[in-house]
Amino acid sequence: MSGLRIMGLCGLTFAAALLPAGTPAAMQSGRVANFSATSANVAGAPDSIRIDILRWSTEEECERLMSAWSLKRGGGNAGPMNPGARRPGGPAASGPRPLDTAPPSPEAALAAALKETSTVGYLWAASEVAGYALRFARKVPGPNGLDRIILITHRRLGAMNELWKPAGEGAPAKYDFSVIELRVNANGEGEGRASLSGKVAPDSAVEMIALENYDALPVVLSGVKSRIAGLGTR
Repeated sequence: MSGLRIMGLCGLTFAAALLPAGTPAAMQSGRVANFSATSANVAGAPDSIRIDILRWSTEEECERLMSAWSLKRGGGNAGPMNPGARRPGGPAASGPRPLDTAPPSPEAALAAALKETSTVGYLWAASEVAGYALRFARKVPGPNGLDRIILITHRRLGAMNELWKPAGEGAPAKYDFSVIELRVNANGEGEGRASLSGKVAPDSAVEMIALENYDALPVVLSGVKSRIAGLGTR
């Protein structure tokens, strides 16, 4: 086997090793949207960012995640047990009863549900070895002719490092996930902001959690642009 052939195979093996576990084969063949950007207003800026959206989230997935946020049964929360419930074939459980435990917050319930949701894409930063799995992706018409693309990651951006720490003195958000909103024109060009230092709340236009006050947040993804030639967002 030639030296070039061996080097090519090694390169493919190394690249595959960097993909998060469970990366679908569709990653290699098709995606509904594909963007490049540069990080801004965070500790690791400027850094090259790539976003690959393999598919848009289904209505069923959206409803399941919103049910979790609303703390409804079936949305990822087990619900309280009866006090004094007995294990099969055993005595009543000792210790604090489940009903005495504070209920989960909407943020915690959504974080748990996101971990059980299928991956719909990835966000990659050049300075990080592993990417971030996207567990929600939706596109809706937005203001001034811009499309809104809402993304939610399975873990918080910068969970393992300081690269995504917001610049300035504002306190970082405590969510175990990150909500990202891109606003792009018909050519797939625009900017993005995230929940790194802001709050999230239900958004009726998206039918999902979104950034509570987009305009007040700093841009964290500048120069957003479609990486698929001739492909806008419409």
